[in-house]
Amino acid sequence: MLPSGRITVLQSRAHWARTYLSKAVLLRSPSRNRHEITEDGRRVLASGVTRIDMKFLEQFPAYVAWRDSERDRQHGRSALQEGGAVASASETPEEVIDRAHREMEAALVDDLLQRLYTMHPLRFERLILDLLKAMGYGAGIFGKHEMTPTSGDNGIDGIIHEDALGLDAVYIQAKRYQAETKVGRPAIQQFIGSLTGEGATKGVFVTTSDFSADARGYLAKVQHRVVLIGGDDLARLMIRHGVGVRDRVSYVIRSIDEDYFAEPEG
Repeated sequence: MLPSGRITVLQSRAHWARTYLSKAVLLRSPSRNRHEITEDGRRVLASGVTRIDMKFLEQFPAYVAWRDSERDRQHGRSALQEGGAVASASETPEEVIDRAHREMEAALVDDLLQRLYTMHPLRFERLILDLLKAMGYGAGIFGKHEMTPTSGDNGIDGIIHEDALGLDAVYIQAKRYQAETKVGRPAIQQFIGSLTGEGATKGVFVTTSDFSADARGYLAKVQHRVVLIGGDDLARLMIRHGVGVRDRVSYVIRSIDEDYFAEPEG
């Protein structure tokens, strides 16, 4: 039987192998804990390749696009591009840890979005309410969160009441779209119309994809206070506020307590 430490390492290696292979579209995960090789993956195996590593994956555009998107986000060389958290001559240990943390969070963002794409629409709407509650909306003693009926909701999926009388409410629209389907201006106009019909001034429009430039620009022309949350931001908010994720391991970095060792004056 393997020691628990070895098992943890093997689980981590298997997780990252799955992540990188899926980025190269050599593997797909149609449901929880189920992973399937794709047609591209079968062709790779049939080619007789003896080693598949991150350098090998650079021949696949999807993997390179994902790696480069993370490099752009971090405004520097990607930890993925360097093959992991390997220190350069100019990096401190803390900087290596920070780089590795960003890499792991980027992979977790993608994992969360894959789950959201396949989630039942009603469960997705409930998740958005849970997230906003975790962020502090409607968390007061009189706060209340509610989902609207599935039919006849007039484009409103949920409501957060900030006070007991419902005088200050935030209306929510949640669209579970695939990454390639952006929310356009017509959907935002419809949401604004729904807010107007409810006599509301504040709203949150959430999607697992993103918003077109025209949709974002339209908000500058209306008086309503509407916040748009795209897929990447949604996943990162879930991570930040602990919704749908859990802590796996924590590292504490300690340093000398100078006050403790300070010599008494006089």
